[in-house]
Amino acid sequence: MRNNSRNSFSRPSDRRPSGANSGGIRRNGRPVSYGPQRRGGNRNGGTYIDPQKFVNKAVAPAEEIIYEPKHMFADFPLSDAIKRNIEQAGYVKPTAIQDGAIPAIVEGRDIIGLANTGTGKTAAFVIPMLERIKDSQNRPSVLIMAPTRELAYQIDDEFRKFSRGMRLYSSLIVGGMNIARQISDVKRGPQVIIGTPGRLKDLVKRGVLKLQSVEIVVLDEADQMLDMGFINDIRFLIGELPEKRQSLCFSATINPEVQRLLSGLLVDPVTVSVRTAETSEHVEQDVVRAENKEHKIEVLEGLLREPEFEKVLIFGQTKWSVQRLAESLTKNGFPAEAIHGNKTQPQRKRALQNFKDDRVKVLVATDVAARGLDIPNVSHVINFDQPNTYQDYVHRIGRTGRGGKRGKALTFIEGR
Repeated sequence: MRNNSRNSFSRPSDRRPSGANSGGIRRNGRPVSYGPQRRGGNRNGGTYIDPQKFVNKAVAPAEEIIYEPKHMFADFPLSDAIKRNIEQAGYVKPTAIQDGAIPAIVEGRDIIGLANTGTGKTAAFVIPMLERIKDSQNRPSVLIMAPTRELAYQIDDEFRKFSRGMRLYSSLIVGGMNIARQISDVKRGPQVIIGTPGRLKDLVKRGVLKLQSVEIVVLDEADQMLDMGFINDIRFLIGELPEKRQSLCFSATINPEVQRLLSGLLVDPVTVSVRTAETSEHVEQDVVRAENKEHKIEVLEGLLREPEFEKVLIFGQTKWSVQRLAESLTKNGFPAEAIHGNKTQPQRKRALQNFKDDRVKVLVATDVAARGLDIPNVSHVINFDQPNTYQDYVHRIGRTGRGGKRGKALTFIEGR
């Protein structure tokens, strides 16, 4: 990441990040200023982050190279029912990760899939997984682990789309939902279990979820699960699996901790790597100076009035502050939804869907929304509160500038 160093404050008349208020937001007769500040960094108790790291000119996306797959979906050794569901979903040409992973998974090989979010990796393991278990009598046959409830729901949606009419069933085992209902779902004997590591471990320890019959285990967003502290839960769950199984791991990065985990999980894996440049390279990043919380809201509302702020994801630090900010924006004419840990899963799912479907143009969230979510066409990410770590910052701004498109990210800095 390249930083643009400057020794003095920038005024709106001198330089303004693309997407900032061209009308010159003012408070008490003074313009709001943009650019690196002498004071800033994280005031939320996390690691100090130099405000200069929030400033970066976006790299112009290279001319898109259209991937020409080696196969068409019709060429894969899949059952007619799966091919019919693929066709109904409008899939014709596989993406790079699908083209590389599907044949190997159908053959029964262990896989390491390295791909950016938004490259079609969920279908890359769901489609061949269905082919592998379509005639299996094992219940469950598949265990899929994901870092967040939202991602687990997205995986389940893909499973239901591609398994239509096949008499294959899934259960979602995630926190924030009624555990009694989840226990009941597991007892019905679904072929596929999709969940977050903590709740999965809970049901295994209760003796409700038994994993001895699992034929395929999938770790989705493995690096994020380890970043979120799930390593011990994952190791526990892997220890409950049969030794003979197929193991699939999909991750954006392979760091030493992920590598150590995989060394005990995979056998002679095929690596399919289609990872491209860091998402943040295509994100125009800058800071916005505000005097205090009240001023931040005033500046934020000024930005949201600008036409180019079409689909805006705003990050706050706490559940309480996120909810209060969403309510304040809605009251002041900027309809907003909020997602955070105090929301029930149906509430979070509804809020996210309203944002995806453009029923509201603003979503205010804690960092739960930064990991693993596929939210298309986010025009701006705004860090109303600074993240605890720089890695959290990278995850946040990765919600925009996806698929090689330009994105814009602004981070508020309080102080003169």
